[in-house]
Amino acid sequence: MSTPKPLTGDDSIKTWLEHPVGGPIIRDMLAQAGQDPSVLRPVYRLALKRLVKLSKGQFSQQMVDDLVARAAAGDVPAAAAVAGEVDDASDEAVADAAGTPVERPEWVERLDQGRFAGKTVIVTGAGSGIGRATASRIAREGGRVVAVDVSQERLDEFAADHPGADIVTLVADITDDAKVAEIVGAAGERIDGLANIAGIMDDMTPIGELTDAVWQRVMRVNVDGTMKLMRAVVPTMLAKGSGSIVNTASEAALRGSAAGVAYTASKHAVVGLTKSTAFMYGPSGLRVNAVAPGPTITNIEASFASPLGAQRVRQAMAILPDAAEAEALAASITFLLSDDGVNVNGVVLASDGGWSAA
Repeated sequence: MSTPKPLTGDDSIKTWLEHPVGGPIIRDMLAQAGQDPSVLRPVYRLALKRLVKLSKGQFSQQMVDDLVARAAAGDVPAAAAVAGEVDDASDEAVADAAGTPVERPEWVERLDQGRFAGKTVIVTGAGSGIGRATASRIAREGGRVVAVDVSQERLDEFAADHPGADIVTLVADITDDAKVAEIVGAAGERIDGLANIAGIMDDMTPIGELTDAVWQRVMRVNVDGTMKLMRAVVPTMLAKGSGSIVNTASEAALRGSAAGVAYTASKHAVVGLTKSTAFMYGPSGLRVNAVAPGPTITNIEASFASPLGAQRVRQAMAILPDAAEAEALAASITFLLSDDGVNVNGVVLASDGGWSAA
């Protein structure tokens, strides 16, 4: 019998779970926390070390080092689950023409140097998740970024990660008219793009259980904030005869089974804002599109305030594709923002791993 290869933090979580030593160790760790391997399904293909950043402090580098050391020492817990069983991971491999399983390669971001050179782009929600990944890509492709977020700490961290890049950071509530004016002022005389990414989730309640507080909070950020930024940048874009706006819709803008009624309605409204504005200003040189993300690894967390909502949405999630990294959504958003999207206007691009095709 061949000796399994040593595990490292660079190996995928799926590789760890399938390993005769690593699998029992991971299962034992999860069992002690009252969880099972299915909680890792959205990130099966990511390297184990990626959990350090994604877990927001719950999984440390020391924990990765300890797991690697335990695997190297063959420290298999006696009560651990049988190795080699990966829950619900059958979709992690495809078959070649002969029917032999082939592991799908991990997507690698490839930059287009200079794609945003000379352009100024406002990105909201730039402190984390999809917003941060989008702002980062624009900055690394030569653009000037006005990075907007509600957290100064997250913005400072973002700017520190991009030394030498042309980044203006601004703490702002996008529902505040004065702050919106401040954002436009920070951009200056030229605004080439707006990535409306800041948003919040609801609590998955159906309309019979919906509170006014949840409805108003979600609509204020997802709809009012999106509208206010669009309204504010349009005059500057019209003055130069060009500009690209990309709004963040959601799979909840395309179906009724992705969230509660407030979030679903808000994202349908974002599609309406997108299509109407594209129609009105297309002849004037503006392009306005939306991206509808599917499951994505971000810092927006879903909560379930309704048993019915939880039951119905979780049932629909049985057909979810793997969660994408924020950088994969940034690739779709920057395509639409850039001149590469020159002939695309008024569309809702489902960047969802095929969820909308199910």
